[in-house]
Amino acid sequence: MDYTQLKKDIIKYSQKIGIDKIGFASADPFIELKSRLIRQQELHFQSGFEEKDIEKRVDPSLIFDKPQSIIAIALAYPSKLKEAPKGKKGERRGIFCKASWGIDYHQILKDRLTKLEDYISSKVPHARFKSMVDTGELVDRAVAERAGIGWSGKNCSIITPEFGSYVYLGEMITNLPFEADQPIENQCGTCRKCLDACPTGALVQGGQLNSNSCIAFLTQTKDFLADEFKEKLGNRLYGCDTCQTVCPKNKGIDFHFHEEMIASPELAKPLLEPLLTISNKEFKQKFGVVSGSWRGKKPIQRNAIIALAHFNEESSLPILIQVMKEDVRPVIRGTAAWAIGKIGGIRAKEALSEAKGKEKDETVQQEIQKAEIMLQ
Repeated sequence: MDYTQLKKDIIKYSQKIGIDKIGFASADPFIELKSRLIRQQELHFQSGFEEKDIEKRVDPSLIFDKPQSIIAIALAYPSKLKEAPKGKKGERRGIFCKASWGIDYHQILKDRLTKLEDYISSKVPHARFKSMVDTGELVDRAVAERAGIGWSGKNCSIITPEFGSYVYLGEMITNLPFEADQPIENQCGTCRKCLDACPTGALVQGGQLNSNSCIAFLTQTKDFLADEFKEKLGNRLYGCDTCQTVCPKNKGIDFHFHEEMIASPELAKPLLEPLLTISNKEFKQKFGVVSGSWRGKKPIQRNAIIALAHFNEESSLPILIQVMKEDVRPVIRGTAAWAIGKIGGIRAKEALSEAKGKEKDETVQQEIQKAEIMLQ
């Protein structure tokens, strides 16, 4: 088998099926990555969403029998929303991050990887694969960096020369000995715009992220948010784009190559108030196609409540009071109480006083008390 020619054929085919960039890497263990992951674990900087076995994250041979190479792919996604609806007083809107626009990217990349597997199998019947997107054992960014897709930026994103950091990543371990591509030299230089712009200081230093204070992570949690993070959330419903938006390498970058990634404006920037009382069925019907729905409606609703407080939206007090009184979930009731206190006014004070006398949950009572202090 002429693997040099096969590699050329694969690259050509990848372009036909909508893969914007492809690279080939060795399947050797990621030695340097291991020490960084151990340090992240020691500092408690991990999100908890990752594969917990560090050995599996850095050694392809532990998850695939006799790996010979890894194929990395990248698909560019849009960075600008066409015909974006504008929020206004009485009709405030939240925002999903750019990576959650369009159809869930996991599905899109898995489709491309499956097509790539089928093509390679047609050429090499004995070929074996293990493909993964985001939720696999390997670290997507480490594979993409080794395969020459881009360099690992200070904002902990892979930055490509062609598409900036607005790319989805996926990879495929194979038993085929492809020649590895050369990594790209890091081009961040002395720039630290992402570090300075991070709303919570989660970017501890270039290339090191404390996930537990990263807004992108926090928007996906289901418990109460600490007050310091509530103040930083703004109108974000899912994810955070700040460290990408300020990156000079993303200036002027906006590609609309893939129809599946074209955002529905009403999904990308939905009205906030309707989210507070949306049913599970309605949520799945409306938002189930986007990646930002994977944790269910609860985090989105909590974030929507915080966003209304961010806008100081007095017209939302009736629905916030209703949620504080009637919602069965303490996190939602308590967050609504905090928002009511943040917005303030006589009506807010009366509602909190009434809720304080009826609320049985201790954590919600604490939120009510904090809200009342804000009103003093």
